[in-house]
Amino acid sequence: MRKIGILYGMESTFPPAFVDEINSRKIDGVVAEHLKIGGIKMADPTGYRVIVDRISQDIDFYRAFLKNAVLTGTHVINNPFWWTADDKFFNYAMAHKMGVAIPPTVLLPHHSHPPGTTDRSMRNLMFPLNWEEIFDYIGFPAFLKPYDGGGWKHVYKVDTPQELFDRYNETGDLCMTLQRAVDFDEYYRCYVIGQNNVHIMPYDPRAPQENRYVLDGPPIDPVMEARLRKDCLSICQALGYDMNTVEFACQDGIPYAIDFMNPAPDADVNSVGEENFQWMVKAMADLTIAKALSDVKPAADFRWSRFLNGE
Repeated sequence: MRKIGILYGMESTFPPAFVDEINSRKIDGVVAEHLKIGGIKMADPTGYRVIVDRISQDIDFYRAFLKNAVLTGTHVINNPFWWTADDKFFNYAMAHKMGVAIPPTVLLPHHSHPPGTTDRSMRNLMFPLNWEEIFDYIGFPAFLKPYDGGGWKHVYKVDTPQELFDRYNETGDLCMTLQRAVDFDEYYRCYVIGQNNVHIMPYDPRAPQENRYVLDGPPIDPVMEARLRKDCLSICQALGYDMNTVEFACQDGIPYAIDFMNPAPDADVNSVGEENFQWMVKAMADLTIAKALSDVKPAADFRWSRFLNGE
């Protein structure tokens, strides 16, 4: 039996729908279930052919378990090794080099010393920073946000240098990026499954959380749609993510990719809407069944260069 497991936290709609979708197809030799684990023996196989990870970003125990699972032959979506190493600032730089439109972005040092460090730990850091150079490059308004965060936590819109300093003073030992704001007239959140399947969703980040997915918007311009699909696939194939969302803020016909490190993206029917939800469930079922039936094993080479190349 080739088992597909899903690992999740507080989600209540996607996991059961995903399990039910796979099992309802009654594919001989394939079964999906809600994964259960206890203490993990090192190098011990999990018994699962495929595991979908929706929670290890918050639980170190699960992340360590999933790395061990890859080592022993399980396909894990998304790859826990690369997910551990990835960050949003690297993503911006990589996408920019690939020709994807990215707003000017700067990595800022921690405002406060990380735990266990002092000013002597930061002797290679220029102080004070050349803020005028940074402001000339970024401009205002801008967004101050964590270099590896998610869920819109610790994200601040700043309109002046003083507002930036006030917010920066609140970030403590977080490592932050400063990114030019895009005065968008269109905004899209695109679900990408399997590095080849794109679902484009009009989105309004200014609306209340429960109303952000625009369910009755106008048709997308074909030229814009083609550009969104191309950039989504380029990004996710380069990063090697089989489950991700890519967000674009569009200004003057240019889609700027502003967020695309979302390896456990929102899939709650109550926020994404029934039509989007059904697409997500079916697309993930298709992908995991194909991986479960395949005899191809996960890469046995755990060097970072291999993950970086998406091999």
